[in-house]
Amino acid sequence: MHVTRVNAGNGEFAVYPVEGNPAATIQFVWGHGWGHSHAQFLPLARSVVQSGPSLLLDFPGFGASPVPPESWGTADYADAVAAWFATLPPARRIWVGHSFGCRVGLQLAARHPAAVDGLFLVSGAGLRPHRSPGKRLRLAARRWAFKAGRALLPEGPARESLRQRLGSADYARAGAMRPILVRVVGEDLSEVAKQVSCPVALVYGDRDRDTPPEMGERLRALCPRATLSVLRGFDHHDILTEGQHQVVHRLTEFTREIARA
Repeated sequence: MHVTRVNAGNGEFAVYPVEGNPAATIQFVWGHGWGHSHAQFLPLARSVVQSGPSLLLDFPGFGASPVPPESWGTADYADAVAAWFATLPPARRIWVGHSFGCRVGLQLAARHPAAVDGLFLVSGAGLRPHRSPGKRLRLAARRWAFKAGRALLPEGPARESLRQRLGSADYARAGAMRPILVRVVGEDLSEVAKQVSCPVALVYGDRDRDTPPEMGERLRALCPRATLSVLRGFDHHDILTEGQHQVVHRLTEFTREIARA
């Protein structure tokens, strides 16, 4: 598959084009979730070729793209994408994101309103999770234990074992991306979402425990032009595989709405 190397926003990332209907007026740009790459979205992009061509990203630090030169937040990722867009021919664009890619999409639409004509966000993250008192207590205990152990153990196998036992799965696997993960997870994009003026389609699975549908309800209330669909029987990840047909159906409908506008 053809790949283009892009240097923008003091970072570098890979872009994979998928050809689509040459008569289409919409271009899709796909931003994957944390720990993934453009491959996460490739089957979906190939399913919407009649609606338009696609550009799939490997965000800096993922897939074939090197780690950013600094500890980026989602605003830095969005600014890099906007700088890249400025080098492309004008087009009407829909940003399609999953989880982390939704965070970047919200920042992109808020900080660079002319960059995208619509956001299609699947399992969107970016808001503080609502946790029960018991879950908050357990999480605080894990954090305390991790910080205490980290203070006692030098960097090496023992500290890495502590990360594996007490950190999240994403944190344990993040490696050089850990500072960025910590920064990203700590962001609350509530105020950012209020600044998104383009149409937003939110899609969640009713079995999602990472970004539950109630997060989608809050995002819908924050984004001035948002709609929400909750798909039955899907979680945070299989919504893109087992739920592919339903997601593509909603994306196709959303594309028609944007094209008519």
